[in-house]
Amino acid sequence: MNKTIQVQDLGFKDYKQTWDFQEKLFQNIIQIKGQNRREGHNLETPNHLLFVSHPHVYTLGKSGDISNLLLSEKQLNDRGASFYKINRGGDITYHGPGQVVGYPILDLDNFFTDIHKYLRLLEETIILTLADYGIKATRSKGETGVWLDVGTPFARKICAMGVRASRWVTMHGFALNVNTDLGYFDHIIPCGIRGKAVTSMRVELGEQQLDEAEVKTKLLKHFLEIFEAEKKSI
Repeated sequence: MNKTIQVQDLGFKDYKQTWDFQEKLFQNIIQIKGQNRREGHNLETPNHLLFVSHPHVYTLGKSGDISNLLLSEKQLNDRGASFYKINRGGDITYHGPGQVVGYPILDLDNFFTDIHKYLRLLEETIILTLADYGIKATRSKGETGVWLDVGTPFARKICAMGVRASRWVTMHGFALNVNTDLGYFDHIIPCGIRGKAVTSMRVELGEQQLDEAEVKTKLLKHFLEIFEAEKKSI
């Protein structure tokens, strides 16, 4: 089992270009696994973790409801935002500047074959990272992602998640609001959940701007520890 992870920071990159890149890495792993199965090989499958931030974009999961997007095509254009219906789980979410997005493209056969556990470990990565900043975050039963003040009228989501998995290979991932302009969430019903707010690290800490590179460093540290993996130099 290969428990090394190739880590790439793509910087600020178009959503569709990043999605295509994810698909390329994803299909490569699927192809190696198929070859191993058909031909009796034991070729090692790679694991990847991509960090990225996107220009304004709304994405709708395969089981999502388009009515949770509250903008017309013209209104999207007026706000400089794009929209994609994509092949992850979950409903609608927003990505944009100031948000740290992580896309783990892992062969879970290298780790464990349990999607529920995988999602819980992604949440734990975020929870531990937020704790480094003094933010007490937790899970909300039945609502994938990371939340603050669960069970109170002030419950609010700070990190959304949505994944796709095929043959135990994952793609898509998490979106942590760091310096995000939360106004863009007003144009959707985030994750299809009504009546709950969205927040960011900047809002919670009352700061002007957080160092996103530092946040990525802390996320990576916790991710590698939780998945008992090592970073592989590319």
